[in-house]
Amino acid sequence: MGRFEGKVAVVTGAGAGIGKACALAIAREGGRVVVADIDGTAAIACTAQIAAEAAHALALAIDIADAQAVAALFETAERHFGGVDLLVNNASAMHLTPRDRAILDLDLAVWDQTMATNLRGTLLCCRQAISRMIARGGGAIVNMSSCQGLTGDTAQTSYAASKAAMNMLSASLATQYGHAQIRCNAVAPGLIMTERLLAKLDECVQRHLRRHQLLPRVGRPEDVAALVAFLLSDDAAFITGQVVCIDGGMLAHVPTYADGGNRRAARPSGEAAEAAASPRC
Repeated sequence: MGRFEGKVAVVTGAGAGIGKACALAIAREGGRVVVADIDGTAAIACTAQIAAEAAHALALAIDIADAQAVAALFETAERHFGGVDLLVNNASAMHLTPRDRAILDLDLAVWDQTMATNLRGTLLCCRQAISRMIARGGGAIVNMSSCQGLTGDTAQTSYAASKAAMNMLSASLATQYGHAQIRCNAVAPGLIMTERLLAKLDECVQRHLRRHQLLPRVGRPEDVAALVAFLLSDDAAFITGQVVCIDGGMLAHVPTYADGGNRRAARPSGEAAEAAASPRC
């Protein structure tokens, strides 16, 4: 018997990447999944994959920045599956990141749109889920944050601020509704090679980013999905209000690690070591 037998999950941003991996992981353990994405075609494709594995899913196209659309999403989930037990807030305004610059260069419209989706949209989904979870005796929520919500960067100001705020939203929700048996945690991924990133980052850039990790590979969407499934399950019944990094150790060390400050540690040898240390990539 799977960990999510008899449970209903809403997963936003589930058409591709981490969100899709989360939807599949929940469905494979018996959960019924509402696959929500702004790209309706992608949501349908994910639902078809779930159905092919003899699980139950419903695809819905939605912009989570739209309060009425979010309300309709949860009403549909309740009508179709009988309620909501689990929520994964993964939808994010990633299309804005190329224009998300340093503070003095930042278009305030980008800031507003990023906050409308990443933060307000997450809040809207949480509000709709909480009352339904209370009616079913509790539930679990995972908000998809980012390592960029824990550190400063030279750009992506809006994205980082929205994810930092999401971390506090998660802690606030956990504090306010723990008495109702609702748990809420945030997951902060590092470098996760989704389809979007594979198309965007060449091998040289990937190698440069890997230099800052302690583990010698990039993360996969399935890595994040496994953590999300754990946090949603009864295996994590006493975990709430936390921000859990899944970054291959990127934030676990001082910056000098990637600049040769770890020379005394065990390192790859030969071509692998030369490639990892190359300042050109």
